[in-house]
Amino acid sequence: MNPCLAFGQPGWLEILLVLLIALLLFGSKKLPDLARALGKSLSEFKRGKDEVVRELTQSDGPGEKEKEDEPTKPL
Repeated sequence: MNPCLAFGQPGWLEILLVLLIALLLFGSKKLPDLARALGKSLSEFKRGKDEVVRELTQSDGPGEKEKEDEPTKPL
């Protein structure tokens, strides 16, 4: 059995405990700044991922232009 599967999803008590520890470590004044920075970094990551996906779907695959340049041979 995989040890990672032994643990379920965190419940409300575990989430509350993590938030309480974060509050104690960083203080109430720095938490909004940390949350804002985390949100900005996630937004930038998503924007970059979407740009890469868009470029990959718009570009021709390797060798596609070579096939188009070759003249067709009569049968």
